[in-house]
Amino acid sequence: MNLRAVNKKHILSGVMSLILMIAGAGSAAAAAGGTVQTASPGSYKIVALGDSITAGFEPAMVTQANPKAYGYVDRLQEQGLFRGRTQTVNYGILGLKTEGLSHYVKAIKEGRTLAPDEIQPALVDPRSASFGQGTAAAKADLQGASLITITIGGNDVSQVMGAAAEGGAASSNLDTSVAQLLANYKTNVSQTLSDLTELNPNAQIVIADQYQPVPKLAGAAAYEQLEKVADAFTASVDALAAEFTAKGAKVKVAHVAKEFVGSELSYTHIMEKDIHPNQFGYEVIAKVFAKEIWGEYLQPSTTRSSDVPLTIIVKGKEISSPYKPVVKNGQTFVAIKDIVTAIGAATAWDNRTSSATISSGNRKVVIPVGSKTIKVDGKSLATASPAYLNKVGKETKTYVPLALLAQGLGLDVQYSSHLKVVFINP
Repeated sequence: MNLRAVNKKHILSGVMSLILMIAGAGSAAAAAGGTVQTASPGSYKIVALGDSITAGFEPAMVTQANPKAYGYVDRLQEQGLFRGRTQTVNYGILGLKTEGLSHYVKAIKEGRTLAPDEIQPALVDPRSASFGQGTAAAKADLQGASLITITIGGNDVSQVMGAAAEGGAASSNLDTSVAQLLANYKTNVSQTLSDLTELNPNAQIVIADQYQPVPKLAGAAAYEQLEKVADAFTASVDALAAEFTAKGAKVKVAHVAKEFVGSELSYTHIMEKDIHPNQFGYEVIAKVFAKEIWGEYLQPSTTRSSDVPLTIIVKGKEISSPYKPVVKNGQTFVAIKDIVTAIGAATAWDNRTSSATISSGNRKVVIPVGSKTIKVDGKSLATASPAYLNKVGKETKTYVPLALLAQGLGLDVQYSSHLKVVFINP
């Protein structure tokens, strides 16, 4: 696209379009929230609260029959899996403002259910009734969380940003509007943080500031005003985090806004009259959160050859082996040797019965080649996908369904279709 040919009015109408028509996001909501991935008890637990950015919304989801979000929260789930067992629950609500989040979290803390309008009047998310009735589950999730992430404020600030973008607000009027906006923001978010720290004083809370999506092409004066609003928002978030940190709470800020400066066209759907992040934008947001939480953003190797269908990461380490995984009938088969070595288990081969015995901790699994039954601690377990012998060069290796091996050894196995990575954690 020739950026010089971009129509300024088209960009500005994109900003106002979302402000006026955010309800259009509703039909995608069913796939945007809820539990993203689960693991066994004892996992690192992430609970995500907030608006449509937490939900991972993109405009194309409106027309998709079965939309599936892949936002920053989904990426944090993957980051957790690089480090161990991880469970993520997403409570992102489309159209949510800071006041709505405050109402919602307060009800969760107090054990009350809410009607949609009690969360926030005219809330557009069609799942809002389920959120309002599910406060008991949300309370349990928050109390068990290791990490709580929050994106909130975009729906509060959008009207002020829209006025600034259109040039319809005098500087003094804009300053007044921003001051009122930030006062309300501080009141609402302060209450939310207080309730969350009371619910779970040990959880790390990370809250994002608010990027502004309008590029400089919309006009230098408007851009300067919009950046001023975003900077004021960031300063307010930083002040809140410092205030709660001084009280002993574990609150950090994910400084997302500065990453979008100068990259608004690249990181958002603004050219489609929508200010939500695109996939590049969601990855940037995830990187900012991950670096604040863990100090780095991990990614699988990009050197996987085309004949290898997926990457296997065990306890955070990528398996590099001549014994490549094989996908047959929708099942992933792996060489027993690679997995048992990676998890520190022991294996023994019985030529007489053509079976492999794997011992890990107090578990013992016997897997006969070609049999539709394996034994786990002496008990038979049926399988529709038996192990088989696979010729690899001059060697013959026992290949087993990964899901079967995981079940027998009590491993947590989760697959990221976006990364084409299988995460295995003991």
